[in-house]
Amino acid sequence: MVAHELLKKALEEISHLHEDEEFLVKDLFKGYEWKRIPLNERLRLGVLFLNEVMTRYEPSIEILEKSPSNQQIYKIKQSVKI
Repeated sequence: MVAHELLKKALEEISHLHEDEEFLVKDLFKGYEWKRIPLNERLRLGVLFLNEVMTRYEPSIEILEKSPSNQQIYKIKQSVKI
C-alpha cells in the first residue's frame, strides 16, 4: 500500500474517534496492519497526515506535542466528517 492510500484509510478512521480523544497515526490502524507497513512508508504517512490536518482539519483536530517515541500526538476537538 502506498502512503496516499494509507492516508485515505487513516482519515476515514478519525470519524470513529470521540471528542477530546488523543491519538497517534498508528492508532488508526490495527496493530498487525501498522507493523506490516514499511518504516519509510510510515514516516511518509506521518508527514502527509500532519500536512492534511494543518491544511484541512486544524480547528477540528488539535496538533499536540510529540510522544516520547517522537510520534505526533493529535486530539479530536469536534466531530470530523470526511
